[in-house]
Amino acid sequence: MFLAIEIGGTKLQMALGQGNGRIDALWREKVDPSQGGEGIRRQIAQGWLALLAEHQLRKIDLLGAGIGFGGPVDMMKGETITSHQIAGWDHFPLKSWLAEQLGCRVSLGNDADVAGLGEAMHGAGRGADPVFYVTVGSGIGGGHIVGGKIARGAGKGAAEIGHLRLGPDGDVLEHHASGWGIQNQFQAALKRGESSRLSGQPHVGVPEIAQAAAAGDATAARVLHGSIRDLAWGLCQVIALICPQRIVVGGGVSLLGDAAFFQPLKTEVDALVFKPFRGLTEIVPAALGEEVVLHGALELARA
Repeated sequence: MFLAIEIGGTKLQMALGQGNGRIDALWREKVDPSQGGEGIRRQIAQGWLALLAEHQLRKIDLLGAGIGFGGPVDMMKGETITSHQIAGWDHFPLKSWLAEQLGCRVSLGNDADVAGLGEAMHGAGRGADPVFYVTVGSGIGGGHIVGGKIARGAGKGAAEIGHLRLGPDGDVLEHHASGWGIQNQFQAALKRGESSRLSGQPHVGVPEIAQAAAAGDATAARVLHGSIRDLAWGLCQVIALICPQRIVVGGGVSLLGDAAFFQPLKTEVDALVFKPFRGLTEIVPAALGEEVVLHGALELARA
């Protein structure tokens, strides 16, 4: 049996499984950011014990563990570099800390990389190689999977598509095409005096912007289309550099669906892509939902 752990900015998840695409047991809690990394580590220590006890397993039954961490990691050292949401993770030896508790081997990866591994092996990327995974949520992350393994670059990660710059002096991609980016672009348009049926509403999220765009709101449509075009530009850079067989797109923004998100995205990619590579990369929605990082972490542990 393998243990999977996802450490995020708002939630902590753990699962037991064999790394075969099925989760046998799931444990989930919210995290309290005010308690910092130390508070999350206490939750982990209590959670894996509770998970084993609930399913009448012992520590000796664990063959390995995998972790998907919500921030940059040094995979060679097994350390978290930092968290952009919760204090107390700077250069923390997470791999050795957990291995000492569990008494088994532990593998550590960035959550987007680990999610990409899950989709490549057990989700929408299955049967394709290479696979590039993109999560478009509050930020934008990426994972590059080659031969069933995470392409880790020089050891501190790779595939950070959200940090591509839109020109040498421009913003990074996630400032324009993430969920927060779309909302900020829309609010900036309203402040410039552009009209919208959503003007004056206290909270306008990406689903509301998409609904307004579909109903003919010109400002909402322009902002949403511009963000999707920027994301397509980013995907075209990926295709030009590594030409994956399949790009899997997940995250909250992708849940806008085919008409509002995937079809415009594919149209823009087709128009902007490096012409000799046109048609070689399939773009598909992710399949594993909220447990995607856990599936990848189980695979990481099994491998």
